[in-house]
Amino acid sequence: MNVWQKANELSYKVFELTKLLPRSEDYGLTSQIRRSANSIAANIAEGFGRNTRKDKRNFYIVARGSAFETQSHLLYGQKVKYFDEQIVDKLIEAYDDLFHQLNKIMKSLG
Repeated sequence: MNVWQKANELSYKVFELTKLLPRSEDYGLTSQIRRSANSIAANIAEGFGRNTRKDKRNFYIVARGSAFETQSHLLYGQKVKYFDEQIVDKLIEAYDDLFHQLNKIMKSLG
């Protein structure tokens, strides 16, 4: 699925971005943003593997929620000067595209 590939690639980009976070954030922002970013692709995959439209849709809804959470962490990291504004802007735009793709999938499921 193209949407899974995009989510997986974004998860990798978030991981790379967080490599430079201070050690004091290991159990804070670093952990939270990596888990939320990785959760997106995982929930898309799990939804794809489900049999019913309702089950599929529920996992895509959770994936979308994790994408919003990831965006929130990115904006926070930018605000406290951990992340470069241009990098965050590009990632936010990519997540917006991911929302659009997920919304199309969910709409097709009814």
